[in-house]
Amino acid sequence: MAIPLLFGAAVLTAGDGTSGCGAQVAPQPDAAHSAKSGIPATYLRLYQTAGKQYAVPWNLLAAIGKVESDHGRDPGPGVRSGANHAGAAGPMQIGIGGAATNNWGGAPRHPATRNTGGVGTDGNGDGWADVHDPADAIPGAARYLLAHGAPHNLAKAVFAYNHSTSYVRKVLDQAAQYAAGNLPPGTAAGPVPDECSGDVSAYTAAPGSVVVKVIAYARAQLGKPYVYGTEGPDAFDCSGLTMRAYQAAGITIPRTSQTQYHFGRRIPQGTEQPGDLVFFAGTEGTAASPGHVGLVIGAGRMIEARCTTCGPITTASYHGRNPVGFTRPTAHQTR
Repeated sequence: MAIPLLFGAAVLTAGDGTSGCGAQVAPQPDAAHSAKSGIPATYLRLYQTAGKQYAVPWNLLAAIGKVESDHGRDPGPGVRSGANHAGAAGPMQIGIGGAATNNWGGAPRHPATRNTGGVGTDGNGDGWADVHDPADAIPGAARYLLAHGAPHNLAKAVFAYNHSTSYVRKVLDQAAQYAAGNLPPGTAAGPVPDECSGDVSAYTAAPGSVVVKVIAYARAQLGKPYVYGTEGPDAFDCSGLTMRAYQAAGITIPRTSQTQYHFGRRIPQGTEQPGDLVFFAGTEGTAASPGHVGLVIGAGRMIEARCTTCGPITTASYHGRNPVGFTRPTAHQTR
C-alpha cells in the first residue's frame, strides 16, 4: 500500500489530485508542546530558521534530527566528530564518505568559499561549512531534501535521505508530533501518489510479493563494491546483483546481462515497473547484446552495480543513459 502522509493540515494540504503530485507545503507550523519540551532551544531555532529559508517544513528537519542523533545528544560515533561505520557524520548524519557517500562535499569542515558540489553549508556565517556544527548541518540537510523532491514530495525526499520505508514512516510520524494542530500520529492525511513517490513506489506492492523481496535484497547491498565476475555476498557485478536479487525472491534467472536480456518479457520504455530490469549497451556490449543491467525501483531510477571506477552499488537515474530495453523476469516466456 502507499505510504501515508502523516502530517496534519497545519503542515500540508493534500491537494485535489488534479496535478499528479498532490502534496504541497503550507506555511511553517507552530511548535507543539512536544517540540518545545523535547528539542533543545538552540536546535529548535535552527530548524525553524532553516525551514523558512529553504521552504522545507521545519518539523521535518527536526524529525530527521531526532531520528538521526536525538538533536545532537546521541553519544555514538560520528555525531560530534568523525563518522559512523557507514561514513555519516554530524547531528543530521550526512554522508562524508564510505557507504554513505560524500553528500556533504569536500572535507567534513572546509572553507565556505570552496565549491565542492555537495550540500555543505555555512549556516552561521563563520566562514566554514562544518558537518558537525548543527548551524551548518541543519541547512545542509534542508538542501539535500530540496535536491530530492522537497517541498512538493516529502516522502520521496525522506526516502532519498535513508532508503528505508520504515525510516520514512518514522520520520513523518515524528514530524507530525512536532507540529501544533497536527492530526493524531498515525492518521493518514492521504496517500503519496505512486507516480510521484520516487523510490518509495517500489514498495507499494503487497508485502511479501516478489517485487518487494527483489528490491529489498538489492537495497540491502547498497554501498558494497563492484567487482567484475562476482555475485555476492560481499561484492557484485551488475548481473550478479540482479540474479541474486531474483534468487532471493525464489526466481532463477540467467547469470549474465546478455542472457538476462533474452530471458524476460520485453517491456516498452515508459511502461516499466519496479522489479523490471533495464539494460544498456555498456562498454563491452551492444544494443542486441547489452553489457550492463540495472534493477528498476520506480520513477526512472534503478539500483545498479556499474563498474570498478564508478563507485559502490548505488541508486541512479536511467534517464539520459540511453537504455536499450527493459524486461520483466516475472513474466518469463519460453522461446
